[in-house]
Parts: sequence; C-alpha cells; structure tokens
Amino acid sequence: MDLSGTGLELSPEVRARLAGVAFRTRAPAPVGPLGRQLSRARGAGLEFAQYRGYVPGDAPRQLDWKLYARSDRLFVRESERDSPLSLVLVLDASASMAQVDQARPSWSRLHAARRLAACAMEVALREDERFGLLTLGDGVAQFVPPAAGRAQRDRCSLALARLAARGRWPDAAALDAVAARIEPGALVLLLGDLFEPLAADWLARLAAAGREVAALRILTAEERDFPFRGPLRLQDAESGDWREVEAETVRDGYLDAFATARGALALRLAAARVRLEEHWLDAPEDAALRRLFPAPGVRAA
Repeated sequence: MDLSGTGLELSPEVRARLAGVAFRTRAPAPVGPLGRQLSRARGAGLEFAQYRGYVPGDAPRQLDWKLYARSDRLFVRESERDSPLSLVLVLDASASMAQVDQARPSWSRLHAARRLAACAMEVALREDERFGLLTLGDGVAQFVPPAAGRAQRDRCSLALARLAARGRWPDAAALDAVAARIEPGALVLLLGDLFEPLAADWLARLAAAGREVAALRILTAEERDFPFRGPLRLQDAESGDWREVEAETVRDGYLDAFATARGALALRLAAARVRLEEHWLDAPEDAALRRLFPAPGVRAA
C-alpha cells in the first residue's frame, strides 16, 4: 500500500530516530489466551537464526558490518527469542481529538495520534512484532486483531486514514467486551487526550487483568500555555456546552487547575501500573514515543 497522501508516510529522518525506540514489557509476555504457550520469533535476541536483507527502518545495531565488508551488501542478523510481543494500539477518535492549535489549524490531536500510530507500527515491523489497532469513537469500538508484517500495516493504515473524530467512546460494557479480545500479556498503547471520563478507569482495569498498559496523552500547546487575550467563547468538544470568559481573568486559575489535574491523573495511572507520557502538538512527532520506550542503551529524549 502506498502511504503517500494518507498523512501516515514517515520521513527518513523520523525513521532514523525510531531506531531509538524498542517496545518492551516489564515481564515476559505469555502467548495465547491462557498464557502457557511459548513461540519462537525472529528479531532482536540472543541466539542467532539467520541473515536477511536490510530494509529502511532496520536498526543500525542489527547490521552485520563484517559481512558488509566482504559482500558490499547490507544484511541484518536475526535471532531467535521466546514470546514475541503483541502490541495493541488504542486510538481515541472521540470529538475532542479534533482540537487544533491556532498556530497550526490543519494539525489536530487526531492527526498526531495517527502519526504516532504510524511510528509505532514502523517499530513493530522492524522488530517483527505482532500489532493490532483498536479505535474508539462515535460510540463504536472497531478492532483489527494483532498480526505481523506489511500487509497488517496496510490494514491498520487504511483504518487510520478513514478515521474521523466524532462523538464519545462506547460505554463501559462495550469497552470491557472488546478488551476481552486483547490477549493476556499484550502491550496496550493508548493514543489520545485522556479527557474521556471512562479512559483512566478502563486503562486501570486492563492493567489489573494482566495487560501491559501505556498511554501517550496528546495535548495542545494552547492548553499548556493559555496564550489568549480578551474575551473568549469556549466550547466543550464532546458535550457541546459553551462558556464565555475573559482570558486574563481566568488564565492563572486555569493553568493551576490544569497542572493539578495532569498531576492527579499521572498519580492515578502510576498507582495502576500504567505508564504515561505527554505529547504536545508543537513537539516532534516521535519524541514522546522515544521517551516512553527508549531502546536499551539509549538515553530517553
């Protein structure tokens, strides 16, 4: 599938930086519904399996430079390892994900979430990991079950390209029903603003049920800085309610309340063993992912 025109194509510079990302769980991940099976997968490991040709996005540390010196061709050393990772990308597609910054009105939270998903899939492809996609919006949960390879990347990319920010998440019962389809030991990565009232509780339940859970919270620079002046008319994107305020009057109170709410959420998720990192719309698209999942030996950006 040609990703040009979808907004999901990654530049060579981003691909190079993604060499500093590696998805790892805190404990060995069981494979299969009962978590009692072991499987063998090729990727970064200890026991040599085979060589394969280099493809863009492969980590330089995997290249066999001695073989390159003899053959003048780039080859990647693949190794055997137990329990391949299963990554499930959960993408928030509720109405608040349409929010943009005034300085970049063509770039919404949803755009950022799609790009972060594309970065995550690139890493999973490089490591030969299985990955899937769960989208939550307009009252509906749509699930692309985990699989490996470029055809799976194309399936997920097509679902991402068609996505629009609308409505609310499904209710708690529907969320739990789709969560039951995520295998124990899977790494679940939420890409969203975490303003949905159900989000924090659902992530905590996933973690308690044996899934490894992380979240990249996507926020605007205007939420961080509140650069406004004069009268403002603000609308809640999901409830539709309006409020009129004077920017200078509410600025300090807003910034204090926002910082307090962010801190409280971070503590709540940490207590549930959910990893959290914030992504701001004016930041490099892959920076938060590199901080959340730095490769071994790589200092977090």
